Amino acid sequence: MLRYLTIPVTPFQQNCSIVWCSETLQAAVIDPGGDLDSVQAEVRRQGLTLTQIWLTHAHIDHAGGTAELAAKLQLPIIGPHPADQFLIDGLAAQSRLYGFPPAEAFAPTRWLSDGDTVTVGHCTLSVRHCPGHTPGHVVFYSAEIGRAFVGDVLFAGSVGRTDLPQGDHDTLLQSIVGRLWPMGDATVFIPGHGPESTFGRERKTNPYVGGT
Repeated sequence: MLRYLTIPVTPFQQNCSIVWCSETLQAAVIDPGGDLDSVQAEVRRQGLTLTQIWLTHAHIDHAGGTAELAAKLQLPIIGPHPADQFLIDGLAAQSRLYGFPPAEAFAPTRWLSDGDTVTVGHCTLSVRHCPGHTPGHVVFYSAEIGRAFVGDVLFAGSVGRTDLPQGDHDTLLQSIVGRLWPMGDATVFIPGHGPESTFGRERKTNPYVGGT
């Protein structure tokens, strides 16, 4: 069974999630943007073995700690979609722009595309390419537990910014309606910032995508 917990990291309070297989206790970390000591302490507290890094996209608050963590623990980096290469290349500049600790570029071990899967222990999640916030943004969905880790595509009561480089509002809305809603109204999503919600609740009440 897949289990998870979420740790807000960086001054942007980005939701870094640790996901793991309850049988093997093998774990992946989704979007290690920073505060790596806190993330690793929680991994140890849960008795887990961290085996991989998964990225939804390459903005600094989501990917800033990736190179350091991967080098320290010799972890493969899975994701995002290749269209975010320019953001990975610009991580050092992003860190200076937003006042983050220095961040290094990295080479993902494996890029992700729509329809791919990722596996931790005995648990497999599906991958959906959901551009709009960034062109290479992906989402991880566990049908087993009805959870989706959506990064900055959708929030409780809002949607991702599209005023950053290569963002596109219409594309973002198409991703939400075409890629997220088919996962079902009961699906709980873990956004990149703020509280969890369900797709059903957002379809009814979200001012940007309600009624879609």
